Amino acid sequence: MSFERANAVPTNKSRCYLVYALAPEGVRAAEANRIINEMTADEGLPLALWHDHFIGQAGGSIIFYVENQSEQKALFENEHLDGWQVDYRPLVFSFSPSAFDAQTGFTLKQYRATDWGKLRTKERPNYGERNVSQEAETGEEA
Repeated sequence: MSFERANAVPTNKSRCYLVYALAPEGVRAAEANRIINEMTADEGLPLALWHDHFIGQAGGSIIFYVENQSEQKALFENEHLDGWQVDYRPLVFSFSPSAFDAQTGFTLKQYRATDWGKLRTKERPNYGERNVSQEAETGEEA
């Protein structure tokens, strides 16, 4: 492969990647979250399946579905997180969007005796009970 990035593990097959990103010191949570959101929405990058932001140090994680070498190169060479501490980690069992979902279900059933299908319909988030906007703005639990 002709491209390299620190903390990026290249692969040859399609699979999901976990991007774990910590913003540089001094970057406020609101700004870090804006950058994570922009990266998630960037149509020049692979399909983002999931993302969230951190409480504590500003940053976040994104799961991307990387189908080919061109998408992998785009992910590794994007400039959204320049200056950040970033790891790009390929996932073993989550080699497609449906496999990511299946792995969630498997983990819940195998290790916690919990049914993913029931949990998805039963435990819908009620964001009105929490001030998640404040948490996202500040990076602190509200």
